[in-house]
Amino acid sequence: MSTPGHAGQGLQLAPFRGLRYVPERVGSLAAVTSPPYDVVVRPDGLRHLETADPHNIVRLILPQAATAADRHRQAADTLRLWQEEQILAADPEPALYVYEQRGDGILQRGLIGALRLSPREEGVVLPHEDVMPHIVEDRAALMRDTAANLEPLLFSYRGGEDGTNGTADVIERVIRCEPLLSTTTEDGYAHRLWSITDADDLARIDEDLSSRQALIADGHHRWATYLRLHAEQPAPGPWDFGLVLLVDTSRYPLRVRAIHRLLHRLPVTEALAAVEGLFRVRTIEGPLSSALEALDEAVAHGGNAFVLAGDGRFHLLDRPDPELLARTVPADRPEAWRTLDATILHSVLLEHVWRVADDPEHIGYIHETAAAVTQAERHGGTAVLMHPVHEDVVRELAAQGVTMPRKSTSFGPKPATGLVLRSLALN
Repeated sequence: MSTPGHAGQGLQLAPFRGLRYVPERVGSLAAVTSPPYDVVVRPDGLRHLETADPHNIVRLILPQAATAADRHRQAADTLRLWQEEQILAADPEPALYVYEQRGDGILQRGLIGALRLSPREEGVVLPHEDVMPHIVEDRAALMRDTAANLEPLLFSYRGGEDGTNGTADVIERVIRCEPLLSTTTEDGYAHRLWSITDADDLARIDEDLSSRQALIADGHHRWATYLRLHAEQPAPGPWDFGLVLLVDTSRYPLRVRAIHRLLHRLPVTEALAAVEGLFRVRTIEGPLSSALEALDEAVAHGGNAFVLAGDGRFHLLDRPDPELLARTVPADRPEAWRTLDATILHSVLLEHVWRVADDPEHIGYIHETAAAVTQAERHGGTAVLMHPVHEDVVRELAAQGVTMPRKSTSFGPKPATGLVLRSLALN
């Protein structure tokens, strides 16, 4: 891969030939996009996306077939066919892409590019969550078969803290030009994309980023997949890089939301019976907004709190027994980790109180609050609604090399999948 000259050991974001939908060949750009693969609520959201347009990107990121091998092979065949039919076409020259999202009171801008992979020990890319091996295996097989990065990961960094911000200067100038594409997705977010190909602009960005480090905001499993595949391939080559969206949160702060748990095999009545005497439990008749307000208030007063749902009502759990916490929370971690809601949920409730195995058969992870409640009510399970963690806590722990329990946070807005892909055959 050709890259600009790189002076430091920080972030290196390389231009690449983006693979993009040809607007004239699809119903609309909005109809072919999707949320990231792990945000799509299955099966309802999957069916909705598949029927939105025959070329929706979900057919690549979540292909449907009888076996995993068939799914990955089908995605590879579909990607090849869409390129042959000019549904997807490569941009003529390598570029970095300015990506803008606007909606729900948020304006976010960042750079999409191919980021040089680096091991955790280098301290350039900071993960903050553990990963589940079976997900990494699945994503690796898909990426191996398609030879493509199908969706950008969301990374954050702090620019301009040393008084310079060459990247921001380039972005602010580029957005005054006509975008490559502009679309509004059904969630109300407007998306725009520009390309940066000028050698001087690329050099300024490269110099600026060379002293930065990034936090993985969203995409831990895919980053682990990048690293795994990189280790399998001869270097140097296109597998040395992975597709990311890099956002300067000193200019465009991310929104942090919780990821909720769906306990498939634990009815609410059993969950409540098990916590009796260990947590304070209060029942809230609803609606959901009232339950979430009560959760916010409980957290604001300090301590850990959760809302259980699934039986048509909402149950607020707070004020855990201090002796229970002392007995079940690992003592060899920083205080900020020991007091996380996700730590209390996994170390105390799931492992010791409810004895629920942390595997897909027993636990689902759902980003949308209402969807978690609906799924629990529909299937007789328990939804555990969480309160979000502040970004500063996440960054503090990541800088110490301490990982949070998996799926502890949901940073956003997440980049729409399908606006630009990276084919390793082209780069």
